[in-house]
Amino acid sequence: MSGGRFAITAPRVVTCDPARARPGDALGVVEDGAILVEDGVIVAVGPRAEVLARLDSAGGGGGGGGGGEEKVRVFAAPGVITPGLVDAHTHAPWMGSRDAEYAVRLAGGDYEAIAAAGGGIVATMRAVRTASVEAIQATLAARLRRMAALGVTTVEAKSGYGLDEASERRQLDAVAEAGRDPSLPRVVPTYLALHAVPPEAAGDREAYARVVGERWLPAMAAAGLCRYVDAYVDRSAFSVAQARPVLEKARALGLGVRLHAGQFADVGAVEFAAELGAASADHLEVVGPAGIAAMGAAGVAAVLLPVASFTLRQAPPPVDALRAAGVPLVVASDANPGTAPTESLPLAMAFGARLYGLTVPEVILGATREAARTLGLAEVTGALRGGLQADLVAWDLPHENALIQPWGAPRTTAVVRGGTVLAGGFDAVPSEG
Repeated sequence: MSGGRFAITAPRVVTCDPARARPGDALGVVEDGAILVEDGVIVAVGPRAEVLARLDSAGGGGGGGGGGEEKVRVFAAPGVITPGLVDAHTHAPWMGSRDAEYAVRLAGGDYEAIAAAGGGIVATMRAVRTASVEAIQATLAARLRRMAALGVTTVEAKSGYGLDEASERRQLDAVAEAGRDPSLPRVVPTYLALHAVPPEAAGDREAYARVVGERWLPAMAAAGLCRYVDAYVDRSAFSVAQARPVLEKARALGLGVRLHAGQFADVGAVEFAAELGAASADHLEVVGPAGIAAMGAAGVAAVLLPVASFTLRQAPPPVDALRAAGVPLVVASDANPGTAPTESLPLAMAFGARLYGLTVPEVILGATREAARTLGLAEVTGALRGGLQADLVAWDLPHENALIQPWGAPRTTAVVRGGTVLAGGFDAVPSEG
């Protein structure tokens, strides 16, 4: 299925194409629909009869079970088809485990206190610093394959656990290697330049941030290792003043900016994200009206991370206020070893609906079209329409409403990225064409 022309039919095709949206159907659903793909790119989407008639008029019709002379294979998916899921916030190239800390938190332990005692991010730093690029890449590839089995075709992957130049580069080198493998989800590399202070910095955040901005960041950019730069700006992390030179340098180098903002306290990070024209402000459990208004005016997306707030027993972000301000809403897994020990974007989607009060269309768009947009991929993926990459998922589910239920297991029958099957397949259910 990786090359040539093929078509897929399904009872419901959820396009997420704004051109197909209408009152009562923000997702642009085509009932009894079909998708025509050529060389990994979507050529046509529409009603089944129209798309297959296009094949017949071109002289390329044919079933999926016939001989090698047929120009176009036609397959039938049994349930709903959506765009490939886009996970817009992960720390996927991590190493090690922090299961002991998780048990402490279950018993009432405080995340910030654990970090202050030498656990948290610094604990994962130790595992990353002792790992080779090859070991990180192998762990990352295995993790990406598990994500793909859950319907994910694009993953934003942050460094941020090395906390020195060599270790951060090893994480990003591993991401680059994964990005060259077409059998894995597409990866978008982010240099999480300011995540925590390593022990050797002796708590001097300003000096550490200065080294990152003046030396390490330019080197990462020159090597082409990242598309975005991120910083953790919060009460127990970096201040706006400490992060400003690093993120302004990132903009000057032509890189996009993202921020961890408002997870534990409102310290002006959201307004800072708006000032910078950041692609996103992520977390937002604690954000005030001024920050929300600034995000709306600047078009900064809110990347919501419900698994983390669930794990940390936090109240949800002010979703109603974000919605009212016109802030684009994205749902992501926050896959990391500490506060969101999961690889499941569908789990985050279920939590986004149940815990955050997002609607079904908001959740699905937030994990497809809006997520792709915030990663600069709106003209690549995130919807099913002509000209985009053939990133799609066939689900063993009768309706898109079922996608936000907490299944706890893969419900995908086929996951396709750029016309290449990453997981499952369609061969078991060929159509007559």
